Amino acid sequence: MPESGEPEQGYAESENTITEHMRKLFSNHTRMSKILCPTGELQSKVTHKIQPGDWVWVQCLKKKDWKQPRWEGPYQLLLVKAFAVRIAERATWVHITHCKRMELPPRPKLFDFHGVSMTNYFTGNWDNVQNFQARPDDILIATYPKAGTTWVSYILDLLYYVQTAPERQRPIFEKVPFLELLIPLYPPGVEVLDKLTTSPRLIKSHLPVQLLPKSFWEQNCRIVYVARNAKDSAVSYFHFDRMNRTQPEPGDWNNFLQRFMDGKMVFGSWYDHVTGWWEKKQTHSKILYLFYEDMVEDTGRELDRLCSYLGLSPSAEEKERVRGVVQFDNMKKNSMANYSTLPIMDFKISPFMRKGKVGDWKNHFTVAQNEQFDEDYKMKNTTVQFRTVV
Repeated sequence: MPESGEPEQGYAESENTITEHMRKLFSNHTRMSKILCPTGELQSKVTHKIQPGDWVWVQCLKKKDWKQPRWEGPYQLLLVKAFAVRIAERATWVHITHCKRMELPPRPKLFDFHGVSMTNYFTGNWDNVQNFQARPDDILIATYPKAGTTWVSYILDLLYYVQTAPERQRPIFEKVPFLELLIPLYPPGVEVLDKLTTSPRLIKSHLPVQLLPKSFWEQNCRIVYVARNAKDSAVSYFHFDRMNRTQPEPGDWNNFLQRFMDGKMVFGSWYDHVTGWWEKKQTHSKILYLFYEDMVEDTGRELDRLCSYLGLSPSAEEKERVRGVVQFDNMKKNSMANYSTLPIMDFKISPFMRKGKVGDWKNHFTVAQNEQFDEDYKMKNTTVQFRTVV
């Protein structure tokens, strides 16, 4: 098998893989024998129809079960030549028989689900989600969308596993599975979590407090909730919906903002979400309620709060290293944190990690929109307070 240079004529070969996290999908193929493929078929199915940048599935034959080829992926094409395709960044050669363009999932429709606006990508596996068996040492990271979920997930993964499990150099969405997620092309979040062998498991959820599986309360799990002010949440959510094909079509900013105020968003009303978890915190001692604005203002201070809550005692040097790694600009460039390996995210429209600032709402709200939003603000009957500037 060649380790470098051009593939031999008459064979379709692909370079494994799109990023480090894809390598495991091909771990059993690195000793494959060569498979001769009809040249005409390759040219018509690969060279003529598929272009660099496309997300594709590849059909591989394992040496041990060569009669049962399976489609695997998705992977992103980097190079297409007459008799070969190259996929992503790895140096290990594997041999494929076919390559086909991946069809992205359709944008979903919003509907009412137990009083909360949702889509089928988060309700389609509902029975399994509600029957999920939490473990006593599980740590749940709960947020309304675009409130710092990935930030806190990455911090916790570094605190728990960076020294003990260097092989966890995989995208954060694999290391911290999304409990209720069910989208085409990927295994359900519950299934991924059930297969995790790490302890504690780090779990992500955007569910409002009343929809969280009861096992989290029964097992008295630790829960880190992160809340972000409504104005910045709305702006960040708007850009997220623009670039994420698993979200409903956002429309223009003015209509989106009105729907945000009306609570017609995936995972429901921002107001209900942040106040529901705040009220639960008053009676449930295992909830740590963090504010995005506090984390931006002093990441080190909030890191200390997290460590104290979790009973962790990293050295000053370790905490400083974590603080540096999770700075926004560093995470934005890190393919293991920035979701750039997911084909459902269209980075030509907007990056997943856009600005990470407090007060960016001022660049989007008109004077009239701001006045309307302030008048509509539904937070008079709660003690939770937010800052819109730092």
